[in-house]
Amino acid sequence: KFASLFPERFFDVGIAEEHAVGFSAGLARNGMKPVLAVYSTFLQRGYDQLIHDVALQNLPVVFCLDRAGLVGEDGPTHHGVFDIAYLRSVPNLIVMAPSTPGELRNMLELAVGLGRPVAIRYPKGSAVISNPSISLVELGKAEVLRGGKDLAIISIGSMVETAIEISKLLSKKRIDAMVVNARFVKPLDEELLADICAKFKKVVTLEEGVLEGGFGSSILEFMERRSAGPLKVRRFGL
Repeated sequence: KFASLFPERFFDVGIAEEHAVGFSAGLARNGMKPVLAVYSTFLQRGYDQLIHDVALQNLPVVFCLDRAGLVGEDGPTHHGVFDIAYLRSVPNLIVMAPSTPGELRNMLELAVGLGRPVAIRYPKGSAVISNPSISLVELGKAEVLRGGKDLAIISIGSMVETAIEISKLLSKKRIDAMVVNARFVKPLDEELLADICAKFKKVVTLEEGVLEGGFGSSILEFMERRSAGPLKVRRFGL
């Protein structure tokens, strides 16, 4: 649809992910604002270009990572479960994960205006944007969806809805769980996390990605840097 409406703004480079990233860097270097749409699992093929040609140059390329998470019948080669872990260490790169279609739209608008490398990961599927203006997104700021006093559930992307459902189940057992939509893998909302470390003794993280080096690992690393007290952290992921 986009290609038919804006043919002069659309480039199909075929199944050549390394070239797609390098080409996007070239466009950005010449004053354009490229948005690269690619499956999460196939951006792995352009990892070298992502680091050297985009991130180290701090160029404004927006990576839209479709099929982030499990993809069912598409098969194991298409599961986008490594991107959080392999993007977290890339310098200058911001990593976002929307929990709703409206949030995705707002994240894309924010990303295009930042003037630096950004990755937005979102799951396979389609949805109707019923309210485009919902959930104003501010760089590096998480969203508290539910207050609580017994434990904090910090979720990201597709797992936010699951976190809300879990909190409802826990409330039936008289366990009051705070639910956080982290929104950003990088940068983290360190102000909110510091507050959580001060108020809670138990923290749970939820992500649809590998645990090793993933979102939960970033929370643990933050707590190590903060020398947080006797916190119990349980990570859920793949």
